[in-house]
Amino acid sequence: MTYKLLDTVVLRRDLPQYGLCQGDLGAVVQVCGSVDLEVEVVTAAGKTQAVATLTSDDVRPISDSDLISVRSTTDGA
Repeated sequence: MTYKLLDTVVLRRDLPQYGLCQGDLGAVVQVCGSVDLEVEVVTAAGKTQAVATLTSDDVRPISDSDLISVRSTTDGA
């Protein structure tokens, strides 16, 4: 899959070093070559939780069947 700037993506795996879980949403903020992406994940209040360098295999595009939910970043994620 090819991603472009500001695409919304879904994490395919947990990233415990950033407090992120599979299923969290992020935005592509930079495309580096054909596979590497900088993805920013923000809290519901708009505060940046993390900016991570990921591969296109670490994320997937959102789909019409996805639901959005809220979880606390202090729940031990």
